[in-house]
Amino acid sequence: MSPKTVLRASTALALCISTSAAMAQDTTITIATVNNGDMIRMQGYTDRFTEETGINVEWVTLEENVLRQRVTTDITTNGGQFDIMTIGMYEAPIWGANGWLVPLDNLSEDYNVDDILPAMRGGLSHDGTLYAAPFYGESSMVMYRTDLMEAAGLEMPAAPTWDFIREAAAAMTDRENDINGICLRGKPGWGEGGAFINAMANSFGARVVDENWQAQLDSEAWANTLNFFNGMMQESGPAAFATNGFNENLSLFNQGLCGMWIDATVAASFVTNPNDSEVADSVGFALAPDNGLGPRSNWLWAWALAIPAGTQQSDAALQFIEWATSADYIELVAENEGWANVPPGARQSLYDNPNYAAVPFAQMTLDSILSANPSEPTVDPVPYTGIQFMAIPEFAGFWTEVSQEFSNAYAGQQTVEEALARAQDIVNEALEAAGYQ
Repeated sequence: MSPKTVLRASTALALCISTSAAMAQDTTITIATVNNGDMIRMQGYTDRFTEETGINVEWVTLEENVLRQRVTTDITTNGGQFDIMTIGMYEAPIWGANGWLVPLDNLSEDYNVDDILPAMRGGLSHDGTLYAAPFYGESSMVMYRTDLMEAAGLEMPAAPTWDFIREAAAAMTDRENDINGICLRGKPGWGEGGAFINAMANSFGARVVDENWQAQLDSEAWANTLNFFNGMMQESGPAAFATNGFNENLSLFNQGLCGMWIDATVAASFVTNPNDSEVADSVGFALAPDNGLGPRSNWLWAWALAIPAGTQQSDAALQFIEWATSADYIELVAENEGWANVPPGARQSLYDNPNYAAVPFAQMTLDSILSANPSEPTVDPVPYTGIQFMAIPEFAGFWTEVSQEFSNAYAGQQTVEEALARAQDIVNEALEAAGYQ
């Protein structure tokens, strides 16, 4: 090869490298996500990803109900606003089956997809194909003030009943000092108060529909659930419980204004973080309550990252998903913020790690996840899967309406009986229109 030929080849290679780098720097992906603490933390590390890949990231961070509305509208209209969406176990298999998501079937060998907990992998797949990668996984459990429990002369069982929870809530309530015995979600939204009350209803022997898709909201079991919940919260809950969701209750607990909080296991790292919580040194954990009927009232969920089929940046989006949901990302957070603050519930290797095993809530989180059974969520048989949701496309719409009726009852705008009667009609009308009945 002549010197001129070598020079031309070297110049071409340099130009190619320069062009590739410039293209990477020109690439920007837009991610829609929920305003939960772990997602906010992830945004703080995004510069690391950009430095490694040259891919820029823009974030659209939304409250949970608003996020669901925005991404659902975008995916169903092929709007193309987002290159990555934060979705969960409800959306992933349904949207994957509809061809609305890019299959995650070409993840790298180093990513080790087999390390994802089977409960998470199964819930985010359709027909064996993964459509979303879990950033974190969760169930729900009891978080409680050990100091207030002791002062009340009570001891939290590892697996409490609802009757014990109500008794303890009343004993810990101190209205003069603004301490509520219990904080629970009453906020409208199928994934907010709607998710909590559905999981709770399972433990009371209730179900949304029977085997023939006929609504069961007019049943004694549902009346028992709602009356128990509303009565306990009126006795021992915050005044605004009808409009409180995850973030509102997290704030109350961290300010020392809740004796107990039953919610997502992922909250454990926030309530035990002395930088965030005024009661970090006096928090205990227990399984979600039951009534001795079989099911506990814990759910199963993952906030996960998925690529909408309409994106023009699927390769860059996949790079980000591999980075953000990898074991290496977990190590990055642990190195900078400690093992208690890593995103939990997604990978088996995390629970095999002795550093994480020492975290006080690690085993209870795993036990809660493993005890959740979305295939058999209720005492009596049902034709659907899912614990705090029914895995059918219509559920989000009608259960959002139902949750609003329930919240209206909590706020005293109607009776529990009226709310359940309206809920019965809402569910039957929706399922009949969709052809289930």
